[in-house]
Amino acid sequence: MSAPLPLEISCEDLGEALASVHPPRVIDCREADEWEICRLEKATLVPLSNFAELASRILGDDTTRRIVVYCHHGIRSMRATQWLRQQGYEHTQSLRGGIDLWADLMDESMRKY
Repeated sequence: MSAPLPLEISCEDLGEALASVHPPRVIDCREADEWEICRLEKATLVPLSNFAELASRILGDDTTRRIVVYCHHGIRSMRATQWLRQQGYEHTQSLRGGIDLWADLMDESMRKY
């Protein structure tokens, strides 16, 4: 049995994971107006305001797939990550620093707000 994943993942580690053969499912838990400003490619919007209602429908029954949740700075995504883990999605992580840090470290062309 492998050790549980840390609650947070760094931008650099997510970048590597996204380029891998089996990339994680990426969930953006910001609101729609924030999503319109900037987002990670291949992310799915599941706003935290409707998270409990939408998450299980969008994620389905596969609790073994790796999931990375992000928001603006990492606070909301940590709440969503902890909630998902309580629901059985044990391989869920929050992006440390959120999309704001991602823009600084990984994609300087990304719009910030």
